Amino acid sequence: MAFLRSSDVPAGLAPILLPGERLVTAVRAHWAKLAEPVATTTLGLALAVWVDSNVTKSTQAVGTIFWWVFIALLVRLLWCLLDWSHNWFVATDKRLLLRYGLITHKVAMMPLLKVTDMSYVRSIPGQFLGFGKFVLESAGQDQALREVKWVPNPDQTYRDICAEIFHIAPPPGDEDFEEIAELPDEPGPFGGPPTPGSPEAPGGNTAYPDVHRTHNPIQDRLDSYSRAVPIHRPSDRPETVYESDDLKRRRRGADTGPIWPRSDD
Repeated sequence: MAFLRSSDVPAGLAPILLPGERLVTAVRAHWAKLAEPVATTTLGLALAVWVDSNVTKSTQAVGTIFWWVFIALLVRLLWCLLDWSHNWFVATDKRLLLRYGLITHKVAMMPLLKVTDMSYVRSIPGQFLGFGKFVLESAGQDQALREVKWVPNPDQTYRDICAEIFHIAPPPGDEDFEEIAELPDEPGPFGGPPTPGSPEAPGGNTAYPDVHRTHNPIQDRLDSYSRAVPIHRPSDRPETVYESDDLKRRRRGADTGPIWPRSDD
């Protein structure tokens, strides 16, 4: 059975998902659920053909009965196929859902926060064929979601649901893992030097040699709110420093001193 993840949302499940709800897994019942109807229908066809080829005029009605039994089994098989294609077991980042019912559509729901225990059982046929039964408990409530049978790939499905319940992040390299993009390069405040990583910065990310590379985004954020004005030193000291307005006024006052009006002798 196909195992769906991430943004692969089947068309039939779109109406029951909330806006912004992320799909973790969505599976139909394992194909072994259809083994009994298929085997019964095949056996009914074989019996009908054998009886019809051996009847006489006096027992012709028996052959007709066997053909009607085969037609009933065939209709039952078609019903099981339609019901199988309509039923889904769904897990999102907020809820567990079970959609079932062919004529009357039904949806059973359990919030992830309400799940007090989740286990699954794999019988001997299930271990060979790859299906299991999930048993869910939620504060002692008995509901349609308490038992979910014929779950395909139960080991992986169990791990994915538990990882979502306990907020375990996917490992690097997982198909659903997205790397956070770096902050865009912006020019420095007040026409100052460009931020690290920009094309204008000499040496790429070496605009702040005393700051570790991993701290550059924080430094950029602080610089964007800084009110300091860049001061360019003479050619013998080409580095750029920052000085706030109050320090600049004090430095100028100390350098020039007060200016008094000139008196005529």
